[in-house]
Amino acid sequence: MNKGSEMKMMKILTIFTSIDLSNNHFHGEIPRSIGDLPSLVGLNLSSNNFESPIMSSLGNLKQLESLDLSNNKLFGAIPQELESLTFLGYLDLSKNQLTGPIPQGGQITTFPTSSFEGNVDLCGLPLSKKCGENTDEKSTAHQEHESDESGLAWKAVIVGYVTSFVIGSIAGHFIISKRPNWLIRIYGRKF
Repeated sequence: MNKGSEMKMMKILTIFTSIDLSNNHFHGEIPRSIGDLPSLVGLNLSSNNFESPIMSSLGNLKQLESLDLSNNKLFGAIPQELESLTFLGYLDLSKNQLTGPIPQGGQITTFPTSSFEGNVDLCGLPLSKKCGENTDEKSTAHQEHESDESGLAWKAVIVGYVTSFVIGSIAGHFIISKRPNWLIRIYGRKF
């Protein structure tokens, strides 16, 4: 894969400028040595199980044109160093666990929303979620509202039961005391 398009190599290159290790079930941290490959043009580590922050040393890859780290378990912030990748024409960081603001400089600002989607705690352009919105306060308020609603529902049920009991008791007493013959006709004996 190169820049999101599948390519077929006709002969083996003697100088590797692209690394595609996608769909391999790799796990752990992304190898730090990747940041020491200055002639790297394409890097695809998508659809693995990498669990680490994105290395700031990727900013050293000045020739990098394509970076695909999607469908992993990467966490933390997107490093500011990625802003210096001036040749970057394709970026996919979607479906990870990235957090914080998207850097707003360099090539990163040119990528569509799809490059970042699936990272719930990521904010800033091009995403619609603005940074600084406190989701914890919103979720707490939402939970309090839900508990208030469920409390109101139980209160309504209790009021209904109490009201039914009171009305039933009064009506039962009235029927038994004022019309005892009616019950005798129904049940066949006197209480």
